Amino acid sequence: LPEAGLPAWAQGIRLGGEVTAEALTFALYDGLKLATLLICVGAANALANPSRLLKSLPGALYEMGVAVVVALTFAPSLIADVQRLRAARRLRGRPDKGVRGLLHVGLPVLEGALERSVSLAAAMDARGYGRTAQVPAAVRRTTAALTLGGLLGMCAGTYGLLTAEGATYGIPVLLTGLAAALAGLRLGGRRSLRTRYRPDRWDVRALLVVASGVAVAALLTLAAARDPAALHPGVLPLVAPT
Repeated sequence: LPEAGLPAWAQGIRLGGEVTAEALTFALYDGLKLATLLICVGAANALANPSRLLKSLPGALYEMGVAVVVALTFAPSLIADVQRLRAARRLRGRPDKGVRGLLHVGLPVLEGALERSVSLAAAMDARGYGRTAQVPAAVRRTTAALTLGGLLGMCAGTYGLLTAEGATYGIPVLLTGLAAALAGLRLGGRRSLRTRYRPDRWDVRALLVVASGVAVAALLTLAAARDPAALHPGVLPLVAPT
């Protein structure tokens, strides 16, 4: 195929040129991996309610969960405002496309979003959102040390698992960092004053969903330990996967 010349900083990327069966097979394998990831994300979105999931976050991540829940709640209303304003401009015979139409539609949408944000902030303030409890300074320092140390331990353990030299210490460091981070989140939740209205309970459906995820993770780990080459079939030479 005709090949397009790319600059020097785009090394490893080629547009056009020679087409081989190996390159097409490699692209097919990568496309299947991406499709599998999208299917998993779609299944998770279909099975889990994002708002309920974010409300179940630890107390230390409470403010972040509230912000994400508000964003997920307001995003559909912004899209509805854009569609409503574009339809109104079309009915009046005014352009709704291009830069001019975008400017005339975008300003009312931003004004409506600002009004909703101010109203929501006032309602949340009246209901006591943002309150924090007084905790000793030692607890705050311990929380920061555990959280930061746990995250660094998780990064070091993950790096150890990805390298051949660190395979021996990777899992212990990763587990230690995970435990420290969870302890930090547990202590950090003491600053959050909140009560739970209608807490989510684990039912049979939730247990089945979690069990399916754990089973897939266990089988994938087992397959990677038994025969890692089978999960990553090569293309040079081009042979059928075993």
